[in-house]
Amino acid sequence: MIHGKNYIGFDLSAESSITFQTFSPVNLQELPGIFVQATLEEMEMAISKAVSAYEHYKTKSGKERAAFIRAIADEIELLGSSLIERACAESGLPEARILGEKARTINQLRLFASVLEDGSWVDASIEPAQPDRKPLARPDIRKMLQPVGPVVVFTASNFPLAFSTAGGDTASAMAAGNPVIVKVHPYHAGTNELVSGAINQAARKTGMPDGIFSSLNASDFSIGQGLVLHPEVKSVAFTGSFAGGKNLYNLAQKRQIPIPVFAEMGSVNPVLLLPEKIAENPATLASTIAGSINLGAGQFCTNPGVLIALKTPETDVFKEELAVQIRKLLPEPMLHTNISNNFERKTKAFFDDSRVDKLAESVKEPEGLRGRPVVALVPGEDFIANPGLAEEIFGPFSLLIECIDKSEMQKVIKSFGGQLTASVMGTSADFTAFRMQIESMQEIVGRLIFNGMPTGVEVCYSMQHGGPFPASTDGRFTSVGADAIKRFLRPVAFQNAPEDYLPDELKNANPLCIWRRIDGGLTKDQIKE
Repeated sequence: MIHGKNYIGFDLSAESSITFQTFSPVNLQELPGIFVQATLEEMEMAISKAVSAYEHYKTKSGKERAAFIRAIADEIELLGSSLIERACAESGLPEARILGEKARTINQLRLFASVLEDGSWVDASIEPAQPDRKPLARPDIRKMLQPVGPVVVFTASNFPLAFSTAGGDTASAMAAGNPVIVKVHPYHAGTNELVSGAINQAARKTGMPDGIFSSLNASDFSIGQGLVLHPEVKSVAFTGSFAGGKNLYNLAQKRQIPIPVFAEMGSVNPVLLLPEKIAENPATLASTIAGSINLGAGQFCTNPGVLIALKTPETDVFKEELAVQIRKLLPEPMLHTNISNNFERKTKAFFDDSRVDKLAESVKEPEGLRGRPVVALVPGEDFIANPGLAEEIFGPFSLLIECIDKSEMQKVIKSFGGQLTASVMGTSADFTAFRMQIESMQEIVGRLIFNGMPTGVEVCYSMQHGGPFPASTDGRFTSVGADAIKRFLRPVAFQNAPEDYLPDELKNANPLCIWRRIDGGLTKDQIKE
C-alpha cells in the first residue's frame, strides 16, 4: 500500500496541502497513490536529523557500515513483485529490464559493502617520524580519507532503481560514511517510496542512527533548490540532463561556502567507424548500431548519438544497410511526457536545418509516448562549421557525419566537448592507420571502447563513468563502480598525533589489517614503535 508521505529519517510526515500522482507512460492513466509534497519545514527536519546522524555514523566501522549496506540489498530483495510492478508501471519499461536493474542495484550495494570490508578505500598513507634526519627532522604524518557530511541525491528518470533512491550515488555516499537525503523524482514516487522503506528498515535492523536516510517528495524545484543551498549540505549527486545538472552546479557555487555537485549530464558518445571494419561486414555493423540506437528508446546517457565515417563507396553500402535496419525498428515507449515532447521537438528542429539530411526513420508511426528511431546525415565540413549539431537529443536518434579524409575526421573529433564514452569500430590495421584520431577521442572521454557499443556500463572496480565537461561537472570522478565512493570523501592528514587519537586505519598496529602506503610502499605490515 502506497502511503505517499515523506520519510524524515525513521518518521513519516505529510504536512503540505500540495499533492501529486504518478502516471503510466504506456496508457497515460494516473496510478494509485497520492504523494504529499515536502514542506521547507520538513526539509529542515530531514537536514537536522542528517547532521545529528552524521556525528554517529561517521564513527561506525567499515564492517558496521558494510552490514548496513548489505541489509539494504536484502530488504530490496524482499520487496519482491511489488517493486517490479510499480517500477514497470511508473516507467513503462518492460519487466525484464526492471528485473535486470533491480539485480544491478542489489549487486552494486553489495560491491560497496565489499569495498568497506576491504578497507583500502581510505587510501591510508603513513610517513613515520625521522627525528634524526638532517638538516631537518621529519614529523610523523599520516593521511586518510574521511566522509564529508550530509549528501543530497537527485534521482534519475531513466533508471528508476540503479540510479535512483538506492542507486550508485546513495550507495557510495553511505558507504563513505555520509547520511543521504533523496529528492524524489516525481514520475517515480511510488517506486521511491518502496525502496525508501527498505533502506530505513535496514537502518533500524543494523542499529544505524535516525536520519541516516530521508526521502522528500517534490513535483517542483523548491525542495531541490532548498537542499542545494542549505549550509549543512556538503555535497550533491545528480544524473540527468545538461540543463538540470548545470543549474544545480551554478546554484551550489552561489552559496557562501560552495560545495561540489557531481552531475553526470549525458553525452552523444561518438562512434568512430573505420574503413576496413565497414567493408568487413556492413550489414552486421549496421544491425549492431541500429539496435544500440533504439535500445530502451535511446534513453541512456550512453546512447550512440553520433557516428563518424569517411565518405567512401564502402560507407555508401553501410548507409544503405543502416537505413534498412532503422526503418525496421519499432518505436519504443518513452519514460514520460517531458522526454517524449522534447524528443519530438528537437528532432523536428534538427531537420529544419538545410545542412542536414534524413538518412532513415522507422516506417512505423509512433503511438502515445513512443520515440520514432531516426538517423540524420551531415557532411563533415558542415559539422565543423556548426558543432552545435552534436547537442544531445535524448531518445532513439543518431547523426552520421561523413568526412572527406582523415584530416577532416580529426577536425570533427576535436570539435567535440567532453563525452562519457567514445567507441572505435575497426580492425587491427584500422587501429594503426587511425591512431591519431583514436588518441584524439581518448582526450575527450572517460571510457574508450573498442569494437563495442557504449550502451551498458559494468559495475566494477575499473569502470569510469564520467568524462570531461560537459559530460560531467568533474571528469576526475566516476558515478559507477567502486571508485564512486571517492566523490564523497576528503583527505585529512594527522601530524604528530597521539597513537590513541589516531583512527584504527592509521595506528601502528594496523588493527584492521588493511593495505597502507608506508614510506611510499604498499604493505599490511605493522609499524614497530
